[in-house]
Amino acid sequence: MRIKVGVTIDASPSDVWRVVEPIERHVEWMKDAESITFTSTMHRGVGARFECLTRVGPLHTNDRFTVTEWEPGRVMGIEHQGAVKGTGRFTLTRRPRGKTRFTWTEELTFPWWMGGPAGALAAKPVLRSVWKRNLRRLQHIIELGVA
Repeated sequence: MRIKVGVTIDASPSDVWRVVEPIERHVEWMKDAESITFTSTMHRGVGARFECLTRVGPLHTNDRFTVTEWEPGRVMGIEHQGAVKGTGRFTLTRRPRGKTRFTWTEELTFPWWMGGPAGALAAKPVLRSVWKRNLRRLQHIIELGVA
């Protein structure tokens, strides 16, 4: 299953990166992320590993992630290694008038006990909605300077 959502933020890529770069703060703008615990000594960059307690409605998982891409101000990529497997990527693209296009792309595979491909199909509109709200929260945090 592939999901791609995005938002244009009235801030430069470096300003957006300052909010996105601290992975432990993703819980501030990701409604579905309840807690993040690092399992590596690194907290930034390729190779950083962490667990995220994720909750969507009544469903919750403790997902494991490894950072696979790290280009400050441009890209953060992760590999999902928990029950749900796949990859995720945040891309920041400079737009006219000092704005940034923030794109979030996920390629996910659900395990059999979550319904496999049928479960992914059912989950896709829910996850898309949750992630769009997450991006609106991120936009709000950055544009109002509450970060």
